[in-house]
Amino acid sequence: MKRIGILGGISYESTVKYYDLIHERYFERYGDYHYPEVVVFSLDFQRFTDLEDRGDVEGYVAYIMEGVRSLERAGVDFIVMAANSPHAVFDEVQERSEVPLISIVDVVAKAAEKEGLGSLLLTGIRFTMQSTFYQTACSRRGIEVVTPSEAEQTEIDRFIFDELVVGSFREESKRRFLQIIGGYNVDGVILGCTELPLLVSQEDADVTLMNTLELHVEAALKYSMSGENR
Repeated sequence: MKRIGILGGISYESTVKYYDLIHERYFERYGDYHYPEVVVFSLDFQRFTDLEDRGDVEGYVAYIMEGVRSLERAGVDFIVMAANSPHAVFDEVQERSEVPLISIVDVVAKAAEKEGLGSLLLTGIRFTMQSTFYQTACSRRGIEVVTPSEAEQTEIDRFIFDELVVGSFREESKRRFLQIIGGYNVDGVILGCTELPLLVSQEDADVTLMNTLELHVEAALKYSMSGENR
């Protein structure tokens, strides 16, 4: 069994869910207590976000690599970055890392292709919605990715940073988010922030929701148990 490294703190709410869900899914599948070993390194969320907002790619990658190096020193066999946005620099981080990383973006694109989804609405923080890493990965599989309007992006970004990352879940925000995604004629919606699954679930929506956190955890557990990532 491979030791899992979680690069977290971005935010703590989703990091906790990663840790919980890895163990929950393991027990559901195997029914024993031989849980995979997990090491968590929690980044400074404000520093991370400031680097993101400033567009300081060099500083951003360097700070992510501080966490990666700490996990490597702790003896992890592979790493998951417990957020969508750092996958904007996934290739740069993977190139410098001494252990494999599992890409949340590749996992989601593969799942969407398997489900036959031809068009997806990308939601998340503004940084993610205004980046192109999901579009690039999905286009390789013939999947179109669209984003909400600028005004809607601002609303979604506010839901995440003002509420979800600090554990505040407001019914009015949930209703508004569902209203936004309901306005797009797509096959599925990427919950492209690992806090968004804390706000809405598949039972709330008429369209397929791609729960990036859950899909990433499933891929990490599979890789930990069997070494399979594809």
